[in-house]
Amino acid sequence: MDRRNFLSAGGVMLAASSPMTWAEDKKKQTPVNSGTTTPAPAPAVASAVKSRVIVIGGGMAGATVAKYLRLWGDNIGVTVIERESSYVSNIMSSLVLSGQRTMSSLTYNYNKLITAYGVTVVKGEVTEIDTATLRVKLANGTILTADRIVIAPGIDFEDVPGLGTSSRMPHAWKAGPQTTLLASQLAALPASNGRVILTIPKGPYRCPPGPYERACLIGDWLKAKKPGSQLTVLDANTDILVEADNFRKAFAMHNITYVPDAQIVNVDPVSSRMTVTTKDSVGITTEHKADVVNLIPQQKAGRLIASAGLNNSPDGRFANVNHLTYESTKSPKIHIIGDAAATTQPKAGHIANQEAKVCADAIVRSLAGLQPDPAPVTNSACYSTITMTQASWLTAVYQYDAASAKMAVAAVPGVVASVGWNSENFKDMNTWFNALMADSFA
Repeated sequence: MDRRNFLSAGGVMLAASSPMTWAEDKKKQTPVNSGTTTPAPAPAVASAVKSRVIVIGGGMAGATVAKYLRLWGDNIGVTVIERESSYVSNIMSSLVLSGQRTMSSLTYNYNKLITAYGVTVVKGEVTEIDTATLRVKLANGTILTADRIVIAPGIDFEDVPGLGTSSRMPHAWKAGPQTTLLASQLAALPASNGRVILTIPKGPYRCPPGPYERACLIGDWLKAKKPGSQLTVLDANTDILVEADNFRKAFAMHNITYVPDAQIVNVDPVSSRMTVTTKDSVGITTEHKADVVNLIPQQKAGRLIASAGLNNSPDGRFANVNHLTYESTKSPKIHIIGDAAATTQPKAGHIANQEAKVCADAIVRSLAGLQPDPAPVTNSACYSTITMTQASWLTAVYQYDAASAKMAVAAVPGVVASVGWNSENFKDMNTWFNALMADSFA
């Protein structure tokens, strides 16, 4: 399948198991197979390299853009610079807290990118990006140059007053040691009457339904493993941001205390029962105490975006981009994808995969002297664990709107969510996840 048809005919979706259109059945909600196929791999060794692209970051966005640059432009040399030897998926990582997943089951290496697609992977820390000369400097002094640079650094966190360097209130919003730490803290709760707090920052943040999903999963786990314990959700937003009906019903079912309009003003991680102080929009402050605090701070683009002067969104937290190419609006030939980009699409792994494909296509066209696709389509799909055995789903399709020069929710099918949750959705969640990760890393 050629690149143009792959994109325009739904190829910005995943392979066969990725949901873009959905059918509502009276008994259950089932994703309809899109029928999209994955193009054949590029040769492991490129033909004579004519252009070079550096990709900074080997997460969902970085790995996908590297793969598809090679698939669609085999005369393009692609180098990925990544600090870690492997990637640990944030998607599904909350299941580590309930003991249903291991960290190793969420870990992906770069072997297939290297052997099947001819991507060069360099393990290292980027310390400087020269946006004018397209030079990248590593901590060991190495300097690399390219015709294009793609930055996919993910997220960093804003400071929380009072937290300092304490690890007693883990965010676990980057899968890794903090995920394991939070799981151990929950396991160490008293057998009954334990108190847990989960905080949700103001949007935008990584994975809009993620904190609500995690709350449901923890709530169900507490009922089974720590009866009599209580979970309180402190949401800086004035209401549940996505799947409000599903999560509102699930919170009631799990006896979760939901507190909206609760912005964190200070935390105390030192006391035996930790404290989170919040303030609402009329200025009333409240202290909340708990044995375990899953503190998810407000988020911003990975540090390289600010250090390179590319954090030009109105609040300075993210990078404005051209939605046709994901090129920085500040620096030509620098592309920014994934959670670091300020777009009208949600910050999520599935969207990072989609943005990476649109970006790869635009770079291949540009290097060939062509204009970008004038009407890209992306889709976002995710499942949310409502219990340890049941899930709901949410999907949205986005179409480029020339009037606003942004991605807008498509008129059809738009945003669609399941009505309720069931065990079949839970099974489908694993199929979707495996397809998504294979599309990015295999």
